[in-house]
Amino acid sequence: MSEPVRTALSPRIHAPPPARDPRFHVVERWVDCAALPAGTPASELEFLHRQMHEELTAVESSARTLADFPDADWQVRLDLARQCSDEARHARMFRRVLERRGGKVGQSPVLSFQYRIIVAIDTLIGRLTVQNRSFEAGGIDAIEDGIADARRRGVQDLLELLDAQLADEVVHVRFANAAIADLKSRDPAHLLSMGTALTQAGKAFREVMGDEGTAGAHHRVSGEARREAGFSAEEIRAADQLAERLVSQRGPESEKARDAR
Repeated sequence: MSEPVRTALSPRIHAPPPARDPRFHVVERWVDCAALPAGTPASELEFLHRQMHEELTAVESSARTLADFPDADWQVRLDLARQCSDEARHARMFRRVLERRGGKVGQSPVLSFQYRIIVAIDTLIGRLTVQNRSFEAGGIDAIEDGIADARRRGVQDLLELLDAQLADEVVHVRFANAAIADLKSRDPAHLLSMGTALTQAGKAFREVMGDEGTAGAHHRVSGEARREAGFSAEEIRAADQLAERLVSQRGPESEKARDAR
């Protein structure tokens, strides 16, 4: 049976990908990433390699926002510069743990989807909303789960890495929440830009991930970390209810699809 014909990602909602050297095999959709059985050494290496690359694209996303919005408030620009430094450190940390386990840069396909989604957004508040308040906030929840799993398995180096990463990501979300609140107080019309950015990002995310990349991939909401990151009790409650609803919708096929990754 022939492979289904795939259309190209929409250039309106996906920016061109960042440059990569020949070691990297960059793909556009989750379905083209490595499908490995969960809980195996190979799947752990793929996870570490993927996380290393996602941290690299986080550096590039923050750097592009710095470059694209030179008139942003100094505090926002300073916070973005610090985020670049943090994300670069995370990428190096994941690479060290990857190579310690025998992995290497370029060993499995990677996506640049977050960079492409973020950079396609043309407003500062939209980028902060999607990169920091959405992607990074979701990352907080996933890291909390990762910390619990690493502690349960006694994997000390990964536990220390994730614990350090979590502290930084909370700061990234907190400064964005503060900046977003300030921008909204100056001009309530910024709310429209936030909504537009989230709608655009959601469409782009579904285009990249499909059912294969989202099946079963929902984490419990980390209330304590989100409070530290500047989310209100109402926002945390809404996120928790959404997560519970998504988890309840998972069927046997969703679990199988996730386990295959």
